[in-house]
Amino acid sequence: MLALSSLTTAAAREAEKRLTAYPRYFSNVFMEDIDQFAASTKIGSCLNPSQQGHKLVVYDVFPEAMVPFKEAGATICTSPGDVVMRSSCVITMLPSNAHVLQVYQGEGGILESVKRGTLLIDSSTVDPSIAKAVAAGADKQGALFFDAPVSGGIMAAASAKLTFIVGGNSAEFAAVQELLQVMGSRAVLCGPVGSGQAAKICNNMLLGVSMIGTAEAMNLGIRLGLDPKKLMEVINSCSGCGGFASKLMAKDLSLAQDAANHSQSPIPLGALAHQLYRIMVLSGWADKDFSSVYEYIKEEDK
Repeated sequence: MLALSSLTTAAAREAEKRLTAYPRYFSNVFMEDIDQFAASTKIGSCLNPSQQGHKLVVYDVFPEAMVPFKEAGATICTSPGDVVMRSSCVITMLPSNAHVLQVYQGEGGILESVKRGTLLIDSSTVDPSIAKAVAAGADKQGALFFDAPVSGGIMAAASAKLTFIVGGNSAEFAAVQELLQVMGSRAVLCGPVGSGQAAKICNNMLLGVSMIGTAEAMNLGIRLGLDPKKLMEVINSCSGCGGFASKLMAKDLSLAQDAANHSQSPIPLGALAHQLYRIMVLSGWADKDFSSVYEYIKEEDK
């Protein structure tokens, strides 16, 4: 039988002030056993298992944070250890490296009270080394640890369509996948412990660069007199597709650079992309697809 519970932090401002304080825990009973689900404020509230009809067992360092859950029928615990002792699976989602280390390895933390055979899943986004450190501690206690950060945001959480990016023991992944599907639509095993965090960091780097690039393109288009709605329609239907030679990408980025200069629109990432594609062209990659920039970077890194 599976069970689910949750742990969430207070508001971000409080979390930053209290790095050594425990975030709030929620435990929810699914079937007959009890697992633990731990979540950060915004996504955690969307992932609240009680919304699926599950019963909750709750602990929080801020008593007022537990009031809505108590009113909804949750059982209130007196400590994190009280919650952990009730759990056969623990899922945490916390704001930072420090929070994860404190909750798992700190005084009164999860690893002090965890039972042998407990499944531990951390859905925070943290450094891969943190996941490996927690996994090592869990292994000493006879518990099994997976890192499983999420992708999709609050809307995906609310509709149970999150993607979990997982690192851990492949032989045990089926059980983890079954549990995560209570909260998401997909769980991808990327490799051993730490791989989920590594993949999430790479994905977020791409997301950040892409978002800045999109912002630069939109700003440039608006300064050139385009209707932003029409430009977004073009971007959504045309960008990100292959089948375009690197020399043509370099040429078009040169045009964008010129337009940006004339309109006094800053495009730092666009300028860097332009320089990279120019170097590719001069290095014999002119006729290769512009998506081959990945292969070019790999070659240059050797």
